[in-house]
Amino acid sequence: MKAHQALLELEGISKRYGDHAALEKMEFSVGAGEVFGFVGGNGAGKTTTMRIIIGVLEKDAGDVRWSGRPIDARTRTSFGYMPEERGLYPRMTVGNHLEYLARLHGMDRHAARTAMRTWTERLDIAQHRDRAVDCLSLGNQQRVQLAAALVHDPQFLLLDEPFSGLDPLAVDTMSSVLRSKADEGVPVLFSSHQLDLVERLCDRVGIASKGTMVACGTVEELRAGADNSIYIEVDDAPRDWPASLPGAGDLATHRQGAGIVLGLPRGFDENRLLHHAMTLGRVVAFHRQRPSLTELFRSAVTDEPEEAA
Repeated sequence: MKAHQALLELEGISKRYGDHAALEKMEFSVGAGEVFGFVGGNGAGKTTTMRIIIGVLEKDAGDVRWSGRPIDARTRTSFGYMPEERGLYPRMTVGNHLEYLARLHGMDRHAARTAMRTWTERLDIAQHRDRAVDCLSLGNQQRVQLAAALVHDPQFLLLDEPFSGLDPLAVDTMSSVLRSKADEGVPVLFSSHQLDLVERLCDRVGIASKGTMVACGTVEELRAGADNSIYIEVDDAPRDWPASLPGAGDLATHRQGAGIVLGLPRGFDENRLLHHAMTLGRVVAFHRQRPSLTELFRSAVTDEPEEAA
């Protein structure tokens, strides 16, 4: 994990549509060379936040800064943006499309052509350079869209659901590209519903719900703040034996294979649980379970207080 030196900073961002608060004091930062995963359910405010960063939407309140300064139009030209709704010209060829976008960002003809060739090769779409975009599969169109965000050598990558609809090979290719850009010092912010992928790829994760950030940190930091889960398997014990443990009335339990997983609040005496289990039968297994990002996400959005909405 790299030391966090914030380049992008959001502070107190709010956006309303009439009586509906799309964002309410949204705050987070993304550092140099960091891959930041932005997750949340539908309507959590991810796309609205990204549109405010890139300047498509105006915020109602708060500050968006790059390198400590308010983001202006000139700064945004150095960003690479992949919108949720995509934005390709369907009848342009892939090569012409990418060269055109590179020229719009100020590159000369030779540099634009070189960048187009580089990224079509890197994203395995070089064979489609002379084909119209709308003749490509959706997965290859997605690769072209990523190339469009990269072709001008951006200082910051902002990608809304870049992995949506991709096959596993394309996911691996895109993941490798994002990690490579981060290794060059480029901050990468992307949203995704694929939490297993986010967990593998990201340095830090932000969990949004109802327009605000409800949890943010490395996955290990989020795990450290979560309740413990214990997997325990006891031979010949009654199926509902955890209910007989004093003080266990509120413990969350579910069966997993031959055993039971118990969610224990912080401070719960695990030794007492083990001792009680040993009075019921032979303890075959007893170990902590590390919560996945999916479980951390579920806990964060479920435990969110109403006033944070």
